[in-house]
Amino acid sequence: MRRALPFLLMLAAVPAMAAAASRTALGIFDGWGAFRDPAAPRCYAIAAPAATIGTPQLKAYASVGYWPKSRIRGQFYVRLSKARRAGGELRLTIGSRRFILTGNGAHGWASDARMDAAIIAAIRSAPSMSVESVSTSGGSIADTYRLRGAATAIDAAALGCARPG
Repeated sequence: MRRALPFLLMLAAVPAMAAAASRTALGIFDGWGAFRDPAAPRCYAIAAPAATIGTPQLKAYASVGYWPKSRIRGQFYVRLSKARRAGGELRLTIGSRRFILTGNGAHGWASDARMDAAIIAAIRSAPSMSVESVSTSGGSIADTYRLRGAATAIDAAALGCARPG
């Protein structure tokens, strides 16, 4: 099974690779990946949740992005596994830190650059993070992410957009 794992992972990644042919992998670090998209140009670290409550309705992910032309660095974004109730609070918990994100539907992000920086600092020192809210149907949304490899992926994304070309 150990020998088959890389092959199985490659097969699972083929549809995603076809859809994102223009992006370049900067590295895979445990459960986090870092990519560069020269067409935008942008770089980002990204991960899927390790656990989700209930049946996901959307492909959830968390990312930290860099857009050098727009001078945006270290912007946190999360897509939830389900759309959330309008006006419902969106809570991000990283270790002992709690953040109230802004956003709409299944999308959430930090309210400003200072919060982005605080979120990234918390990601660097915690083993996991969770995003919680209430879905449009009234059920719970809870997506949990492992953070092992996140700091390295974030650094790789930052470096990927720091160099020209």
